[in-house]
Amino acid sequence: MKNICSLLPIKYPLIQAGMVWVSGGKLAAASANAGILGVIGAGSMKPELLEEHLNKALKLTNHPECLAVNVPLLYEKTREQLEISLRMGIRTFITSAGSPKNYTSWLKGEGAKVIHVVSSPEFAIKSEAAGCDAVIAEGFEAGGHNGREEITTLALIPQVVDSVKIPVIAAGGIGDGRAIAAVMCLGAQGAQLGTRFVATTESSAHQNFKQAIVNSTSSSTMLSMKKHIPVRLYKNKFFEEVKSLEDHCATKEELEKFLGHGRARRGMLEGDMDEGEIEIGQISGLIHDVPSVEVLVKRLIEEQRQCLPGGSFF
Repeated sequence: MKNICSLLPIKYPLIQAGMVWVSGGKLAAASANAGILGVIGAGSMKPELLEEHLNKALKLTNHPECLAVNVPLLYEKTREQLEISLRMGIRTFITSAGSPKNYTSWLKGEGAKVIHVVSSPEFAIKSEAAGCDAVIAEGFEAGGHNGREEITTLALIPQVVDSVKIPVIAAGGIGDGRAIAAVMCLGAQGAQLGTRFVATTESSAHQNFKQAIVNSTSSSTMLSMKKHIPVRLYKNKFFEEVKSLEDHCATKEELEKFLGHGRARRGMLEGDMDEGEIEIGQISGLIHDVPSVEVLVKRLIEEQRQCLPGGSFF
């Protein structure tokens, strides 16, 4: 069974997802030190803040080759974010929320690996045609912004695997070693975990946010704003207000006015669990502690091995 360790310079075929307001330099460095791909989430960062977090990560790890940057492609500062990352030695990029045609060939010309996030087999095929080295196939169990297709991870992974020749990395609803073993049985060559890494000591998430994850149940999240930008949210006061607007057939413009600016920062970084926008995945109901990244990665590896008596995917 192949895994992405032949594509990326990491010890284990696991990726710590790049999430807004959560995945800073400290978390990425801890992940790199644990032998997995540590990702800085640039979606919430202006170029100068991204440079600050890259500097922090580089100072905290002896494995800079295990660092990556996640860059959504829909922002006006995307090119500047990519240029800064390249200048500082980053050679693995995870792109999302836009066409991989825009930057993939240029990044590969700079010696970088490009992995694009997709939500359907059709988008995976387009990513392969654009020259991407791999895709992250993310089911709609995932936290944050999701594809409109609403394909679950269990259904998505084998369909994407059958559609492309490049490596497929599974994401969405993966929170322990059992899920890692399951998606690799479906043909994935690795797994990306987001929500599970929010609840670690090194993540930038506010302590209120981490505690809310620990206190979550299986019904604590729901996909919202399907007619605007689909996003899975934690059920708090903000969520209920969004739901009420949608139930009363609010227009896209009315939703945008209500959302305003800074809601995600207010919730995930500053800890306002009432008025903040809290993006988190369905797997939160399975999380009951806040370990260090080192402890978590060791646990995930052991859990995966226990699922496969007499063998292991890594």
